[in-house]
Amino acid sequence: MQIRESVVVVTGASRGIGAEFVRQLRERGAARVVAGARDASTVAGVGTDPVTGTVVEAVSLDVTDHEAVQRVADAAGDVTIVVNNAGISSAIPLVTGDLAAIRREFETNVFGPLAVTRAFADTLARNGGGAVLNVLSASSWSSFPGATTYGATKAAAWGLTDGLRLELGAQGTQVTGLHMGLVDTDMTAGFDGEKITVADVVTAALDGLERGDLEVLADEPARQVKASLALDPTDRYAGMLPARV
Repeated sequence: MQIRESVVVVTGASRGIGAEFVRQLRERGAARVVAGARDASTVAGVGTDPVTGTVVEAVSLDVTDHEAVQRVADAAGDVTIVVNNAGISSAIPLVTGDLAAIRREFETNVFGPLAVTRAFADTLARNGGGAVLNVLSASSWSSFPGATTYGATKAAAWGLTDGLRLELGAQGTQVTGLHMGLVDTDMTAGFDGEKITVADVVTAALDGLERGDLEVLADEPARQVKASLALDPTDRYAGMLPARV
């Protein structure tokens, strides 16, 4: 998938990984970037890049508002790449957490990318197929203390990505899943451990997208967690589960 001269919509574009997608797409010479955020005024780099000529347009977009998603899709009929980046992590426990809050996390992390992809599917088909990039996580494959609801949503989003890949393949749409460990963003400020930079994550994602990769593992933690899927859960969660007697 060629990024230069492409037209890209990015959700959750106001900060962190989303803002970095906008920056690097501008650097790589995308023709236009439609940068969606709940508050469009928080999107940086709006306007025409004096070097690459990329036009960055900020739009108000809450991925849980499916009517708003459709309005953006109707107004952006030239899009060729969709980056489903918007997501939240609220550290809500599955058993004792507020069920409404858990539902909000699923609405954002699972039904949000589904709504966006559904809204742009026909546009991508008309424009030659294009691509969808879903920002997932190593948590797609393993739950972690303090992020069990988040892990459940990302596991569902991984399954969603596989399903969309199968359904959109006939129209020539490339569907790529991006996985990584901890990323140095506001969302992970309360977590200790090695963190990959947003720049490295986005570079890996866009390089993989251009190569036609269906899955991008941006760092070693993501590769290790995926490899651990072959292990028995007792071994995969050693140190996190009570000792067996």
